[in-house]
Amino acid sequence: MTDNMGSRLVAAAALALAITPDRLSEKALRSRYSEGGIQTAAADFGGEFVPSIGRIIECAIVSARREGVITDLHPEEGAVAGAAREALSQIINKAIGLNVGGKIAVARREDHIGVAMFFGIGLLHLNEVAVGLGHRVV
Repeated sequence: MTDNMGSRLVAAAALALAITPDRLSEKALRSRYSEGGIQTAAADFGGEFVPSIGRIIECAIVSARREGVITDLHPEEGAVAGAAREALSQIINKAIGLNVGGKIAVARREDHIGVAMFFGIGLLHLNEVAVGLGHRVV
């Protein structure tokens, strides 16, 4: 794996982790990525989209810190926040005014950080799905 592949690797890892169907699959995938030198974290989220934006970004930072993907340094937290915001911006037109639920995943290899979000968007059982993806370098 060359260094210029870092952004692609973390983006693919974060996306694959965000779409895992259950915690068992998530744990197995995180273990495989860890063996390959990619650190990961994941967390579920949900609620009305607009009021949840801050909580979703915070969730990305807290889960990444909790799992050791980042430390509590400003540049690392800012990289996760920026990538999470980018991922959110990609689905805002579909989600505004509706409820969302899904999973956020953070992946890191060296100085590359990727954040992916898988969303179910809608009301009751009338859901749309969407994916957002962001990348930053620390």
